[in-house]
Amino acid sequence: MAPLIVRKEIDAHIADRFLEAVWREGLWLIKDGVATTQEIDDSIRYGFGLRWAQMGLFETYRIAGGEAGMKHFIEQFGPCLSWPWTKLMDVPELTDELVETIASQSDQQSGQHSIRELERIRDDNLVAMMRALKARNWGAGAILSSDDSAKKPALPADITKPLSTINRVIPIDWTDYNGHMNESRYGQVFSDAGDVVMAMVGADEHYIKAGLSYFTVDNHITYRQEAHAGDEVSVRTQVLLASGKKLRLYHEMFRGDTLLSTCNQLLIHVSLQSRRSCEPGSQILKALTELHSAQSALPKPESLSDEQWQQISAAK
Repeated sequence: MAPLIVRKEIDAHIADRFLEAVWREGLWLIKDGVATTQEIDDSIRYGFGLRWAQMGLFETYRIAGGEAGMKHFIEQFGPCLSWPWTKLMDVPELTDELVETIASQSDQQSGQHSIRELERIRDDNLVAMMRALKARNWGAGAILSSDDSAKKPALPADITKPLSTINRVIPIDWTDYNGHMNESRYGQVFSDAGDVVMAMVGADEHYIKAGLSYFTVDNHITYRQEAHAGDEVSVRTQVLLASGKKLRLYHEMFRGDTLLSTCNQLLIHVSLQSRRSCEPGSQILKALTELHSAQSALPKPESLSDEQWQQISAAK
């Protein structure tokens, strides 16, 4: 996802050089009877692998150097590099006995899964980690955030129809112990749909950095059908109200033609400095008013009662 500039032509790639070094050490640890394949893997995935996954090597060691920084770290720990801890300059002979030891330990460690199952587990775990890092805008997750920011959603040519706001696949980490998408994640989908509408009318990250935004103050969600990991879902959004500080959106989430859930969302425009409601910028209000006017002929959403619809209509 992130290209590296290789400043000199070398044998193997930058990452493969590190992998080979760790691989050599792993072979020696097994040959010398120090650890098994699973114990070696556990030392990586429960220890430095987590740190490397989000910071890498040098940034991790910079922290280890404390406030004095990287120079202090090297001065403190550099001398131990001359100690015979590793065997990087030598490779154990891959005898039949060593190969059989590694293979049998690997079978015992992971043989209960097929290769395809392991691939799926690996990919799901990577996606979950990257999604977590995306929320922190860090490491590999920062690339996802940057990619999302580069995709500026725009209003379609025909705004008389509900807007297509979300098209996504439900990730494995959104499901709960019942095997379906957790109810809180429905709220996440509809929140994301609202953010898309905001970006479409210009209330985007630059607008937020200027100190203005919309806050959700009320959500009414109906749950019609289960959603599962791997489901491709879409959301269609209708503007029910755009009046001064108030904005009401109505979202419908589908899997194909099957309605999964609806959300009646009320948002209030606020100042991020005072954290109080205020009038939106003139261009934002103009865009929302035009959008609402274009969609005003759409029929009443089925999940709204006649009384709710009348109250919304009266507030226009």
